[in-house]
Amino acid sequence: MTDKPLVSIALCTYNGAQYLAQQLETLVGQTYPNIEIIAVDDVSKDDTVNILEQFAARHTNFSIHRNTENLGYIKNFEKAISLCKGQYIALADQDDIWELNKIELLLQNIGNAALIYHDSEFIDEQGLSIGRKVSDVRNFYAGTNANIFLLENCVSGHALMFNRELLKYFTGFNREVIHDWWLTYMACNNGGVTFINDVLVKYRQHTQANTNILRQDRGEAKKKDSLLRIEKLHAIAAAFAGYPYNTDQAFKQRYFKLMDMRMHSYFSFRLFWFIFNRRDSLLYIQKKSALSKFNFSLKYAWGYLLKKLFN
Repeated sequence: MTDKPLVSIALCTYNGAQYLAQQLETLVGQTYPNIEIIAVDDVSKDDTVNILEQFAARHTNFSIHRNTENLGYIKNFEKAISLCKGQYIALADQDDIWELNKIELLLQNIGNAALIYHDSEFIDEQGLSIGRKVSDVRNFYAGTNANIFLLENCVSGHALMFNRELLKYFTGFNREVIHDWWLTYMACNNGGVTFINDVLVKYRQHTQANTNILRQDRGEAKKKDSLLRIEKLHAIAAAFAGYPYNTDQAFKQRYFKLMDMRMHSYFSFRLFWFIFNRRDSLLYIQKKSALSKFNFSLKYAWGYLLKKLFN
């Protein structure tokens, strides 16, 4: 028996056989002694489940759950979290490589924050370093200002761990917002987030990944047109404004109202000015100059109806 709190690792898999075994070795090899690993497979058609079963046969703290229908990665993480029993819950992707002291270091530093995250190193499909870290392309934030996360996110799912007390304020993932972004936003509203500068994961970048933080070219088929981007931003704003445990709700409602007006306008200068005038919070995550942030904000001056004329 141990008096150390249980930490759950929620691992979601889907056709991940190519890289899975290497990742699993780093999960079962964690230096922290009180861990459970909850693997939820989303109807894989390759050898993923066989690999999971091999590890589960060797490790009593490893359990496997198989979906009967494909949920998609966001709802699959929601299911995995619901199965976790630990006081702290960390998320794991199937294709990364963890440092063996990752959980131990996160527990040492989380303090009273609702969520903690760390830096990661980008690697390519072969596992070779790209020579960049997440902190090279994003500013990290610690605190309780959820407005920081209305437009962008700097917290990768594989890098975060949260206190299960946060689940009191969890109303389920919104399909419009990626799960790590939603958890971070929720944590900022309910206890705050913190981070450590340690690089604790090798973060694999490839064309099948769900996120594309380095904005690598994946071909025309993967690119969204400007109308879809505006629709997506509007849906995300609505999701955040509708979160029932918001702090500074007036700010969120004002932001959503302006985003909503953009959907019915040719020009949205008020939205542009709202964003640029509040760039210290809304654009905090961006590693950009003031001029670049001005140009970025200016993109929001173009309304949906005007964009529609050119599509």
